[in-house]
Amino acid sequence: VQFVESGGGLVQPGGSLRLSCAASGFPFVTYEMRWYRQAPGKERELVAYISNLGSYTYYVDSVKGRFTISRDNSKNAMYLLMTSLKAEDTTMYYCNTWPTRSWGQGTQITVSS
Repeated sequence: VQFVESGGGLVQPGGSLRLSCAASGFPFVTYEMRWYRQAPGKERELVAYISNLGSYTYYVDSVKGRFTISRDNSKNAMYLLMTSLKAEDTTMYYCNTWPTRSWGQGTQITVSS
């Protein structure tokens, strides 16, 4: 099982980024997929999840209306479109299934002027 997150970077407040998650080693289409984030010294936080066929999505209150989760089962890929970014969105972002498996390296988002 492998997750490779990409798309992070430095962005100004109010800006946008699109994260990508490439998954392999398991039957992607059968699993709910999730985005998490974790700041140093803090618990890992669920950001959003999407059902296996993409018909249901969930967002933590702090990102509702700003982030959009999606997936492409033909590519074993998941995405997170992040808009109206805020300084408090700064941290590492990870993707995983539910139940969780081994973690990837994550991708760093830094929102700063």
